[in-house]
Formats: sequence, C-alpha cells, structure tokens
Amino acid sequence: MTAMFDSLLPLLRGLDPERAHNLTIFGLANLPLPPALEDDPLLAQNVFGLDFPNPVGMAAGFDKEAKVPDALLKLGFGFTEVGTLTPRPQPGNAKPRLFRLPEDRGVINRFGFNNAGHLRARERLLERAARGGVVGVNIGANKDSTDRAADYVAGVKTFADLASYFTVNISSPNTPGLRDLQQAGALDDLLARVIAARDEAADDLPRRPVLLKIAPDLTLHDLDDVVRVARERGVDGMIVSNTTLARPDSLRGEAQGETGGLSGAPLFTLATRMLAQTFTRVEGQFPLIGVGGVDSPEAAWAKIEAGASLIQLYSALVFEGLGLVGRIKQGLIERLRARKLDGVGPAVGSAVNDWL
Repeated sequence: MTAMFDSLLPLLRGLDPERAHNLTIFGLANLPLPPALEDDPLLAQNVFGLDFPNPVGMAAGFDKEAKVPDALLKLGFGFTEVGTLTPRPQPGNAKPRLFRLPEDRGVINRFGFNNAGHLRARERLLERAARGGVVGVNIGANKDSTDRAADYVAGVKTFADLASYFTVNISSPNTPGLRDLQQAGALDDLLARVIAARDEAADDLPRRPVLLKIAPDLTLHDLDDVVRVARERGVDGMIVSNTTLARPDSLRGEAQGETGGLSGAPLFTLATRMLAQTFTRVEGQFPLIGVGGVDSPEAAWAKIEAGASLIQLYSALVFEGLGLVGRIKQGLIERLRARKLDGVGPAVGSAVNDWL
C-alpha cells in the first residue's frame, strides 16, 4: 500500500505543496487500508507508561485535523500525533504558507495553527476511540487568545478521555509571541496549570502523560531554565525539537528566504545537538522524543544514540515517501541485532557525547 502512495510522489510534487498535502490526507482518509503488519518485538518499548510497537511516530502538523490517525497506524507508524489543535477554529496565516526546498530536502511552513478547533477534532477522535493505538494530541493557543495558558488547559479538559498523551506546543515560530512561553516564569505558570488540569481529569480517567515540545533555537542558558522547570513541574517527557527560524548557509532552495519554520534535512544537526544537550540536563528523569531531519535509518539511529527513546518524522515524507517508515524500522532492527541489544532502550544516549 505504501508503494501505491509513493508512486504518486512525482505527481504530488508538481502541485502546490499545501494542495498536495491536502490530497494526501484525502487519500489516506478514503482509501481502504489493510491492517498493519506486526512489528518485530525488538522494537517494542514502554515509554511514558505507554506501549509502543515501534519507535517511529508521525509528528504533529501532518494530521492537523485528526482525520487519519488510524490510516497512519496501519501504514506502520508506532504512534501518531494530531494537531496542533486550538480551542476555537482559526484559518491560520495567509497562503501560500508551505514551501519545498528540494535541493536541500527541506520544507518551510508558516501555517499558524490552522485547524477547525477542539470540538471538531474531538468528534473524530471519539469515533475511533475503540480502535486503540497510541494517538497523542498536540495542543496550542489561539492567535488572539488573551490567556494562552487557559487555551492549553482547555485542550487537556477536552481530550482527557481520548488522548494517549498531550504535547504542550510552545515552540511553533508561526504564532506571534508563542515562544515567549518558553521563558521560565511563563513556562512554570503554564505547566502548573496544565498538569493540574491533567491530574484533576485523572480522578476519573487514566493519567495522561504531558510532554513539552521545545524549539531548537534556544540558547543553552534558556534550555537550562526550560529543563529545570519541566523537571520541577513533573512533566512526563519532552519533544526535541520544533522547526527552526535559522537559515543555514548551506541552503540552496529558491524558497529559503520565505518566513516560517524550516524543517527536514537542514534541521537535523541543530535539532540533534539540542536533543543531546537536553538529554544530559534531564539526567534520566523522563524520556525524550527526537524529531527534526529524520530521513533515513542512519538519521533515526543517530537520534536514538543522542538521547531519543522515540523518534518522529514528517517533512522527509515529501521526498522519501511513506516507504521510509518501513526502511527505518528495518534499519533499526539490523543495528540492534548487530550490536546484540535486546531493544532500543540500551542504545538511548549511547553516543550523546558525540553531539555535545
């Protein structure tokens, strides 16, 4: 089935990027897919108290409206993350807002949390609730919100019975002022309110892990503050990282001057260094998800060795197709067997010093 989708890649690349993305979502939502093949037990892990059949996840941003979580799980992802979702519907930024950099195998976006709001996504997730699988919910704030922390709390309350885990997204560069929530005081207040809402919901429902997603553009001093607050407030994990505002000198694509967050291969080094720096500061208190530039088994393994228990990808699919998921899983299995490891866990952080 992935081969069928991947055969359409040349056609999709000839279309406007956002239109191509929407057509992909439409196809995944409407074409019948066979059940996912069972993963090698070597890839299975329990992370954040959740059972993952394999460590390869779909990052937030692909399935903004929670339309295709089951299709993605059937295609071999070990987990998927919907959103970013905001309490009220919002259109996002003006189009065009998605740009390919084919020479760089990168993507720039400035979507701005375009989505149909909590209630519509809740309807979709409620419809598929009995099907199982790890489906995280990425929550954010409306652009015009006067109390952004309240928007995150609303996300927890709305999806507490449906989310496998929550991701608190304070690191998108496309909502003005959002990254200010990474500052210690604002972050402490935000996490206190979010975790209180999660704990209140846990009186009647299973306790949902709360993860914090950060930017790769933090200074190490700011990272110190972020990790300190995350540890003090008892988050269950962190996702490293979101897109970057930086533009490496190596970029060649015509769209490199567009504003927005850069993802894909050009993000790999920056995001992996930030992952390793985060891993050393967390000191094993909670696990990490590594994302940014995962486009091969080699890149996925590097993330794990730099400190990631799980990985996510998205932009690489534009260039590699959905077959990439299977290739990464097979590559991980080969590396684990070659090193005689009994799972992913022993490899996590094993080469962190190479990135510091």
